[in-house]
Amino acid sequence: MKKIQLLNLKEGAEINFSANTQNHTNEESDHYMKQTVKASVFEDLFSNKEYLLQLYQALHPEDTTVLESDLEYVTLQQVMANNPYNDLGFKVGSRLMILVEAQSTWTENIIVRCIMYLAQTWKDYFISSKQSVYASTKLEFPEPELYVLYTGSKTISKTEISLSEEFFAGKPIAIDAKVKVLITGKNNDIITQYVLFTKVIDEQRNLYKNNTQTAITETIRICKDKNILKEYLENHEKEVIDIMVTLYSQEEVLRDYVTSEKFTSEVKGIVELSQELGRSFADTVSYVAKKCNVSKDIAERKVNSFWN
Repeated sequence: MKKIQLLNLKEGAEINFSANTQNHTNEESDHYMKQTVKASVFEDLFSNKEYLLQLYQALHPEDTTVLESDLEYVTLQQVMANNPYNDLGFKVGSRLMILVEAQSTWTENIIVRCIMYLAQTWKDYFISSKQSVYASTKLEFPEPELYVLYTGSKTISKTEISLSEEFFAGKPIAIDAKVKVLITGKNNDIITQYVLFTKVIDEQRNLYKNNTQTAITETIRICKDKNILKEYLENHEKEVIDIMVTLYSQEEVLRDYVTSEKFTSEVKGIVELSQELGRSFADTVSYVAKKCNVSKDIAERKVNSFWN
């Protein structure tokens, strides 16, 4: 096993920060940082089969015979290029598990996202297993299970959402999909611990808005003390710190962009053209978010500043 040199935060070891990553107070970049840190730790955590197995066991506690070697990753990143960090697909025997993390913003559109993943994954599976949809032989493929893990602050009462219910008023439709909603897990399982980890990130980020180093060290310290992903943080502490430091640097880039004259000019031009063409406010916000690669919250505030 590859040895990892850990940073012992409790003994006062310092994290190396560049000068431009320590004092960020911009509301928009703050939102971005919380979102991306959670997403990347999600990816790093479950890229380890030890924790992936714990995830599977939390979802299927009745299946006690599955081993790490039975888990097979399914690459989903290329399906939705703008969201590569917080989606997970893996195959266990005859099951195909797709788990999507919804962070700050809750949207029922995540059902469609899951369906897109599923369709692409099945397509790839048919190719790899040398099956043809045009052949007379009946296709064989894994049974899908769709999950969304919500780690935002909004209260979600639903434990399951479906394409039919959310988009077509419950009418029978040709293709339906049901997605189980995970808000927390049970008995301090890996799902519970990950959700608690995201809450600690948010709390420390809000508490130490002007001190990046403290926000990071306190997040890790608190989680270790409270047995939240403790083993993962102890064994992968350096990677977690690197993730956070890197994403703080990305935060700085985003902060500079969303406050730049270039971004302001781009949005102003888009708004003027949208109004000439009769495009709605909502459609304009969506277009700005996609074109400028910013969150809808940022896009909405900026579009609103120019909307007459």
